[in-house]
Amino acid sequence: MIADKLERAALYSGLAPRIRTALEWLQATNLNALPVGRVDLDGDNLFALVQEYDTKPRDDGIWEAHRKYIDVQYVVSGRERMGYIPVEVITVTKPYDEEKDYLNGTGNGSFIYAPMGMVFVLWPGDAHMPGMQVDGPEPVRKIVIKVAV
Repeated sequence: MIADKLERAALYSGLAPRIRTALEWLQATNLNALPVGRVDLDGDNLFALVQEYDTKPRDDGIWEAHRKYIDVQYVVSGRERMGYIPVEVITVTKPYDEEKDYLNGTGNGSFIYAPMGMVFVLWPGDAHMPGMQVDGPEPVRKIVIKVAV
């Protein structure tokens, strides 16, 4: 997992062409003007999910992990805590669903403060728990870019 400010995205441009494209798109786009929903950048190879939600308590969170896609998650507004744990140490509660590309589980991971401007790159194997509240529920606008592996 990578956790950093979007303003330092150039540091990660050498990771893979689609990750570079995702980070450049985040920097060049008026993210507040996008409607909630899917934005195709390169069909199923690269697409963005524009999300708005209220953060929730840690007890309501569920670990998730993917196999077909890398997540590039960017906090446009608001703040949350992002959980991280290696997928091999969680207890799987919902086996991998190939069609939806996720599995769920439980475990004790670490949480990172994620204010507006934070970007996360989460690989397959990086179980994560986004959308957790900091001090209480608050609205968040986030872009999740799905990057095909």
